Amino acid sequence: MIESFDAFAVQVSHEPFAADAALSEGVSSALVELTSDVGLDVGIWEHSVGNSHASYGPEMFVILEGRGRITDANGAVIELKPGVVGVLHEGDDTTWEITEKIRKVWIVRGS
Repeated sequence: MIESFDAFAVQVSHEPFAADAALSEGVSSALVELTSDVGLDVGIWEHSVGNSHASYGPEMFVILEGRGRITDANGAVIELKPGVVGVLHEGDDTTWEITEKIRKVWIVRGS
């Protein structure tokens, strides 16, 4: 059985970042899991304009819309814009500086 999703049409609901993760006033995110199949979890994530800090598990993502940058604790940078494919590794300590609300598709190994 095959499946598909329109990543632009998925409805999301933003919630504020936890106080220890928000680096800007009013920064929020939204998360929707689309499927958990074939050993992968896939979903949509949005980050509002503003800055946040987080550590994530291993993930691959594709930016659909928006702009900004991710900087890790070692100073490596991913410039975010539509079409960018990024990879986060287990334990990456990241700072997200978002100048235009981003929407990404994320893919992780299933649990």
